Amino acid sequence: MDVTSFGIDHNTLLRGIYVSRKDTVENGVLTTFDVRMKEPNREMVLDTSVMHTIEHLMATFFRSHPLWSQKTIYVGPMGCRTGMYVIFKGDLEPADVATIMKECYDYMSSFEEEIPAAKSEMCGNFLDHNLAITKLECKKFADEVLACLKEENMVYPRQNI
Repeated sequence: MDVTSFGIDHNTLLRGIYVSRKDTVENGVLTTFDVRMKEPNREMVLDTSVMHTIEHLMATFFRSHPLWSQKTIYVGPMGCRTGMYVIFKGDLEPADVATIMKECYDYMSSFEEEIPAAKSEMCGNFLDHNLAITKLECKKFADEVLACLKEENMVYPRQNI
């Protein structure tokens, strides 16, 4: 079984930006990033309303960005609710996306408008959002992790099996 996340030592995984996988598609590479906002099994997970709001804001940020809109394939929550997956076109490393991720989290932490697409005709669960807590969680991640990324926040700890 080749599921990358099952080989990661979640007992020592820190918050950060990690390459979850790289897939070759035709002549290009898609890089899936694990944007880990919470330490698994050691911190409270993100509420589903926060994950949902991050998904809407992050997707809006990347899809409207002048440089990253054409590189963005997917933005979505992790099932364990400790972070987000983001897929970009290109053979990328965490250092390649660190600046844009910081910009994205700064954008989300200061967002003051109506949550994009949080309407019944545009979203399957439009009432399940929490902008206030989302802003706090995004600011915490931006300030405590993205502002000072270190190697241990960008290289997965592997299990010793």
